[in-house]
Amino acid sequence: MEQPVKSQSVQTFGRKKTATAVAHVKQGSGLIKVNGSPISLVQPEILRLKTFEPILLLGSDKFAQVDVRVRVKGGGTTSQIYAIRQAIAKGIVAYYQKYVDEASKREIKEILVAYDRTLLVADPRRCEPKKFGGPGARARYQKSYR
Repeated sequence: MEQPVKSQSVQTFGRKKTATAVAHVKQGSGLIKVNGSPISLVQPEILRLKTFEPILLLGSDKFAQVDVRVRVKGGGTTSQIYAIRQAIAKGIVAYYQKYVDEASKREIKEILVAYDRTLLVADPRRCEPKKFGGPGARARYQKSYR
């Protein structure tokens, strides 16, 4: 029995606060979709350019022979945008490392890190839990002496 031909694909994730985006990067024709819709329809419109950053930095020629499909859930709209851009950037680096060559992967990585480190490295900051004796994590209730 013949073994079916495996398509070249990698799966990476991007995170920001509680938002998680998973990117499937595989051989293709330059398609980029987020939750099934084109990347050009990502909301909010003001932050749309943030999702295009990896593509604009590396040039569309690097994305011409790959398809990127991103699933994103959790967090708010801004967090999701940052998770998407990180997943796309990490995905293209992983794809080039696995299926192209090490030199071009290093070149891509240097371009991305020089622009913004959060494209490849997750931001570790999380929301601090609320404590008793106050309305939030650090603030205390007002104290009265009379």
